[in-house]
Amino acid sequence: MQPLDVSDILNLLQGELVTGSEHWQVQHAIYYNRHDLTHPNTLIFINKNDSINWQIINNRGPSLIISDKPISELKNALGNTTVIRVKNTLQAYWSFVEYYRGLFQIPVAAITGTCGKTTTKEMIKHILSKDWQIQASISSKNEPRQSLPYLTGINETSKAAVFELGLGNTGNIKHQCMIYKPTIGIITTIGVHHLDGCGNLEGYIKAKSEIVEGLSDNGTLIINADDENTKKIPLHNFKGKILRFGVQGQADFKASNIEFIKNGMKFLLHVSNQIYSAFIPGYGEHQVYNALAAIAAVNEMGIPINKAISRLRTFKQMIRHLEFSTGIGESTIIDDTWTNNPTSVEAALKVLDTIGKEKKVILVLGDINRLGNFEKKYHREIGTMIAKRNVSMLITIGTKAEEIAIQAKKDGTNAEVHIFKDVTGVLDVLKPKLDRDTILLIKGPMSSRSMIEFAESLKDK
Repeated sequence: MQPLDVSDILNLLQGELVTGSEHWQVQHAIYYNRHDLTHPNTLIFINKNDSINWQIINNRGPSLIISDKPISELKNALGNTTVIRVKNTLQAYWSFVEYYRGLFQIPVAAITGTCGKTTTKEMIKHILSKDWQIQASISSKNEPRQSLPYLTGINETSKAAVFELGLGNTGNIKHQCMIYKPTIGIITTIGVHHLDGCGNLEGYIKAKSEIVEGLSDNGTLIINADDENTKKIPLHNFKGKILRFGVQGQADFKASNIEFIKNGMKFLLHVSNQIYSAFIPGYGEHQVYNALAAIAAVNEMGIPINKAISRLRTFKQMIRHLEFSTGIGESTIIDDTWTNNPTSVEAALKVLDTIGKEKKVILVLGDINRLGNFEKKYHREIGTMIAKRNVSMLITIGTKAEEIAIQAKKDGTNAEVHIFKDVTGVLDVLKPKLDRDTILLIKGPMSSRSMIEFAESLKDK
């Protein structure tokens, strides 16, 4: 965080200094009970109804409290704590956020989508970090409550920022855009997820479209030209620049001649009548889409396309994202336990269509969560997808995933099907089948520690 004088914060928020000194600086900012207090020199927003542990705040001090609690309570602050009383804590918070974001005139990319958010974000960060100091969200930690620490992670050395936008409910993306004020918005793809928070697919698409409203009139929107659900987002009121990436139809950043080669994907990139040869580590056409979005974003920030392509060659594929390993009996294990939704399952199956042609294919699939009332529908659709493929064995783990197995059998799959409630006993079924001619895909929710650990146990250490 760029250090800020307490006196400037006092003037900004038009507050009243209750206790302490205004002649020092804060270097961190948190919201009480939402973020951990781990550093001295921290600004802390505290709501009227929050119960305050003054001793902990004092021990971590010096600290600056911003609150609308009664003065009688705020005077209980200890010696290492400065307190500013404001009329409304929430209004003070938004005034601070707007002020802090306004200190930096840098490109800020915000990314949403059912799949590919984290990978695209990491690709952008990888390309830019060679030249610039970059502020970025960490891994897939994209919850709205993370937004304040991420924003204040921008400082005077930052040349750009890239943030992944989490979506659990309608309004989440709008909230994050109000904080980040992105200059570039990216929608990777829109499939099916978080229907419990958005009601249905239409509600989910509408929630994703909040990123369009979150861009300024001179912002740039980068979208997937081939994605049918993305095409449903109304863009007629958007006054900024639109860049499209894709493979199938018209696109500003288009890939052709896509090939699976050793350790990744080779393709030709077409931009403004120019053709570039490109390679991205990691298997799957979806990985090419991620690369297209990343190249479009960094090019919009001023990075030449040739330089972006060159740097993507050294991109390190993320762990548990279709991660290939040698497993028991010299089998091939594909660990895709990072996330689980219908779109990512379909992408993984498409990779197997190519990589697994000469292999015995085994699928180990876990529950897909957060599908609301459409839970059985989408699990069954996956079962139908599997039945159309040459699969040797299908193992489902969990009560929801059981629907995949039931539907696959109903649709006439040739696979040997096993249904498990949890991972207990799965290895006994798998082990005799694992040899050098076998390729196994294991996919489950990131919330399932047991499936993640089971995937690790299949790998040859």
